[in-house]
Amino acid sequence: MGFFLGLFLGIAFGVGLMVAFVRSENVRAKHRVDLAATVATFAKMTVEDTKKLLPAQYYPSWVVFTQRQKLDWLNLELIKIWPYVNEAASELIRSSVEPILEQYKAGVLASLKLSKLTLGTVAPQFTGVSIIENDDSGVTMELEVQWDGNPNIVLDIQTALGVSLPIQMKNVAFTGVLRLIFKPFVDVLPCFGAVVYSLREKKKLDYTLKVVGGELSSIPGISDAIEDTIRDAIEDSIMWPVRKIAPIIPGDYSDLELKPVGTLEVKLVQAKNLTNKDLIGKSDPFAKLYIRPLHDRIKKSRTINNDLNPIWNEHFEFVVEDPTTQQLTVKIYDDEGVQASEYIGGVVIKLKDLQPGKIKDVWLKLVKDLEIQRDKKDRGQVHLELLFCPYGMENEIINPFTVQKFSMTSLEKALKSGTNGTEAADTSTYQKKDVIIRGVLSVTIISAEELPAMDVMGKADPFVVLTMKKTESKNKTRVVNDSLNPTWNQTFDFVVEDGLHDMLILEVFDHDTFGKDFIGRCILTLTRALMEGEYSENIPLEEAKSGKLNVHLKWTPQPIYRDS
Repeated sequence: MGFFLGLFLGIAFGVGLMVAFVRSENVRAKHRVDLAATVATFAKMTVEDTKKLLPAQYYPSWVVFTQRQKLDWLNLELIKIWPYVNEAASELIRSSVEPILEQYKAGVLASLKLSKLTLGTVAPQFTGVSIIENDDSGVTMELEVQWDGNPNIVLDIQTALGVSLPIQMKNVAFTGVLRLIFKPFVDVLPCFGAVVYSLREKKKLDYTLKVVGGELSSIPGISDAIEDTIRDAIEDSIMWPVRKIAPIIPGDYSDLELKPVGTLEVKLVQAKNLTNKDLIGKSDPFAKLYIRPLHDRIKKSRTINNDLNPIWNEHFEFVVEDPTTQQLTVKIYDDEGVQASEYIGGVVIKLKDLQPGKIKDVWLKLVKDLEIQRDKKDRGQVHLELLFCPYGMENEIINPFTVQKFSMTSLEKALKSGTNGTEAADTSTYQKKDVIIRGVLSVTIISAEELPAMDVMGKADPFVVLTMKKTESKNKTRVVNDSLNPTWNQTFDFVVEDGLHDMLILEVFDHDTFGKDFIGRCILTLTRALMEGEYSENIPLEEAKSGKLNVHLKWTPQPIYRDS
């Protein structure tokens, strides 16, 4: 009896234990499901949702609420080691910055050297970090840097007039984004071969210049020249796409260096309605153009005397290293002779906005500040033609600025090719802009629209004068009486000896018994005709209250020589 009772109790206890275990597992499974659902819900929460649940004091300092991670821990360590960093970095910066300043110095400065340079007691602060690229070849990191420093920087300036000035640079405030590239990955510590560093973005750079023992403003032109030198040196020598390479493990890192990827062809056509900087007469404008403000890369146009509507029609070529970030800068000045030129206005054109192989013909409004571009004052406009030609696309792009088979002279062929017909090894002396492109330009003046009234009857007697600017050859249409929308349909042929540098000027006049009255004009380069062969266009009249001119242009190339 006792045996059966024990067996029964044992079985009951075992069954109960099994039921309890199964129930416990079910509860745990349900708990895991609920927890997973809770985690999934939290994962979908936004920053604003979390702020509703927890006040700010409960968040640890490393919690991220932006794309850039906080770096309080790094800033604390940097503050501790800053005295040692200052001592080491000051000498390194001094030895590397002086050659850069000499390279970028403005014309009024004969020499510019550093007599003192220490970074001061205030360490920079890293305000954010982000990983922008991470692949099998390397990692690209960007650090936001802010520095309100107290450096001791004294520049010894020697002016072109022989005056020596000690200039102190004070109250430096800088904010920017530093880019670091760790590349390539290797199998030994520290697991990357080199560090590439560059200033990806300069958000703010403020400082004060003061003559030791005097006022800088008492010497005209020096302050602007020094500021231009410092700005150009910073913006070009360490700003992306320029980069510095610091090898960590010995090796060949030439693939990380900055390399040209194409050329930018620029035609500075003309400007109009420029601000007059002269009290007597008109300004004498000229232009400076550059992608990088290196002395040997800045192009300068000729000066057009006493003209607020100058026509240059000059061609320039620039090397492009990174079309995604680089830009063309055009600045127009008034030539003041022996005195410093006076700035009229400028424009910037981002190269990423250009379609490779396509001419971009633009009129751009001049502004005073190229970074802010909020200038409401009318400083005039500049007319540009732009063509970006990436390397490797030469056979796909019709480039009127390069040598054409029909226009190459024997000398050009010798410069372009080696003795065996292959590409010459050194063509550095070969100038594309000196190429002569000859042909016949056929111009059809079709009609005009909405011309302004020129007589008391509200009509006009218009005709068009056609002029090739370089050769000054002229033609003119017949007069159409009593019409503001005349039709001519007349074609004129011009033999053009230098199509790249010539221009077509179309001037509309009102015929009068005692002469003629000017209505308006159109100025056309031949670039588009050289590229497309022929085209039609409806062109607004310049210097006219209203009106457009409908024209058709056709270019027929003619060889300067024939192959034997």
